[in-house]
Amino acid sequence: MRIGIVTIFPDFVKVIREYGVIAQAVENGLLHIDIFNLRDFTTDKHKVVDDYPYGGGPGMVMKPEPFFRFFEFFQSNYGKAYVILTSPQGRRLDNKVAMELANKEQIVIICGRYEGIDERVMKFVDDEISIGDYVLTGGELPAMVIVDAVSRFVPGVVEEESVKNDSFYNNLLDHPHYTRPREIDGMSVPEVLISGNHEEIELWRRKESLKKTMLKRPDIFMKHEFDELDKKALISLFKELIRDAR
Repeated sequence: MRIGIVTIFPDFVKVIREYGVIAQAVENGLLHIDIFNLRDFTTDKHKVVDDYPYGGGPGMVMKPEPFFRFFEFFQSNYGKAYVILTSPQGRRLDNKVAMELANKEQIVIICGRYEGIDERVMKFVDDEISIGDYVLTGGELPAMVIVDAVSRFVPGVVEEESVKNDSFYNNLLDHPHYTRPREIDGMSVPEVLISGNHEEIELWRRKESLKKTMLKRPDIFMKHEFDELDKKALISLFKELIRDAR
């Protein structure tokens, strides 16, 4: 998968491809992350990318010409891409959206700045994506969040089993995790996890996942499609709650 990021702060976003599993995926050729400096597509000696808004008002607006030149360059060299603008007006990024974008062969993410971009640039944009109902100083952080979330669903970047056990997959939060030591400050690892009984471990993890989701995110719990393991886990959970209430 190829991902392009268009920004006026390339040094800000380049770290996304330099650490962790994404860096490994880039090294192994599973991901190609290209970072484009919008100022390289200006023609004046000061490399200006913004100007005052028509009609007056506060702030500056990103000029259309550098974007037009960028897309002419990109399409000539890389072909057609699915273009995303990071925007608080866009649809909310979630696991479903990330999975959808991971199926695209090539995406380009535009990092907005200032008061926004000239509306005429929208002719190139296929999608607007927000990472939450708040405003940031620029689109670089949202772009990095999008890249990270999408990359996890690109085959080979992360183990498939790990992705399936993550929070929000199938509308459930993740179960608790433990590692060594077995006991610390009077707190022990649950006995079931060291029992060696894989069926019981799987049941315990699902039960804890259901419990955590009910308590913390009842909104997504109601969207979960229950299978046989869920039913067994819920019975176990209800028995546990009744026992604790006595």
